[in-house]
Amino acid sequence: MLPHEPRPVLRVSSTARIAVCGQAPGTRVHASGVPFTDPSGVRLRGWMGVTDAEFYDDSRVAVIPMGFCFPGLGANGGDLPPRKECAPLWHRRLFGLLPNLDLLLLVGSYAQRWHLPERRGQPLSDVVGDWRMISRDGPTATHAQVCAFPLPHPSWRNNAWLKARPWFEAELLADLRKKVRARM
Repeated sequence: MLPHEPRPVLRVSSTARIAVCGQAPGTRVHASGVPFTDPSGVRLRGWMGVTDAEFYDDSRVAVIPMGFCFPGLGANGGDLPPRKECAPLWHRRLFGLLPNLDLLLLVGSYAQRWHLPERRGQPLSDVVGDWRMISRDGPTATHAQVCAFPLPHPSWRNNAWLKARPWFEAELLADLRKKVRARM
């Protein structure tokens, strides 16, 4: 049972070359029905180096979160984890509709655990820190010919994490923007 009326939030088009896999919609996205219409989305688009128009062009960018509906808030005020039944039920089917996909942005540990099962159990810092190897490896465990790119969640809750890792902005984001731009 969901704490709110179900309102799946995702975007899929057979022409999309980039897919963003995040956690699940938050309260603002649940209200708007449009993915990443919150401060995290502003930050994510900045990280990618794309405009709002480019990001929300379904023909270019798909958004397939691990959970499609807002899971509710936890005791600490943060969002609960994505519901466990969503990804096993829908991800293979939806990704099967993306024949042109060749860049998968894995935003946060839930997406990284699902799409990079060989990295399960590794801290997010280690997975993101190894972006060069992961994004070069080619096929992922769940996709045949897709470049996976791990990212932390763009939430303000990760500001300390970002500040402690200057390589993220100086090196990783430059690489990410090149990969995104090449597919736009």
